[in-house]
Amino acid sequence: MGTEIVMVDEIAFPPQITTTKPLSLVGHGITDIEIHFLQIKFTAIGVYLEPEIVNHLQKWNGKSGNELQEDDDFFAALIDAPVEKFLRVVVIKEIKGSQYGVQLESAVRDRLAEDDKYEEEEEAALEKLVEFFQSKYFKKDSIITFHFPGTSPSAEIVFSTEGKEDSKITVENANVVEMIKKWYLGGTRGLSATTISSLANNLSAHLSK
Repeated sequence: MGTEIVMVDEIAFPPQITTTKPLSLVGHGITDIEIHFLQIKFTAIGVYLEPEIVNHLQKWNGKSGNELQEDDDFFAALIDAPVEKFLRVVVIKEIKGSQYGVQLESAVRDRLAEDDKYEEEEEAALEKLVEFFQSKYFKKDSIITFHFPGTSPSAEIVFSTEGKEDSKITVENANVVEMIKKWYLGGTRGLSATTISSLANNLSAHLSK
């Protein structure tokens, strides 16, 4: 896995970070929207995974990045693999935390409803999460991280912005955690096509080594 710092829209992503163990930068990209032919970039994303992820994806060895990019089963296997995952999301264009919270809520709720998993517990967990972002202001270069331990179905989300102490929340509801992963890493339905493409190409290269 890489050793160079990767620049995503002028934002530096280290090739490795250490949580309980070293994780490698395996994919990166941006979230954006086109308004009147102008591309507005919102966030830069780095996806860090345990190098062992390739052991769980051997079934796709030999597939090209382009093939993997279109294969939602591949991304489902990546999401389900019992390895640690870490997302580092850096703000490019400032927005209110409440706007981000609403986006996250509707993406997660839609996916839960589709799988018939949206019950009172999920609603309560999602409300707490929206509340967490409600009071935040996402200045440029603020960072949101999502840490998914390989062993437990929880997620620790940390928000840090210049001059303020980091604030964090732990999401314990396994269904909500799964849908947050799907929002960011869910193949053709993932939030960022550039991140999905980068993951597909890099994992294709690692699988064939």
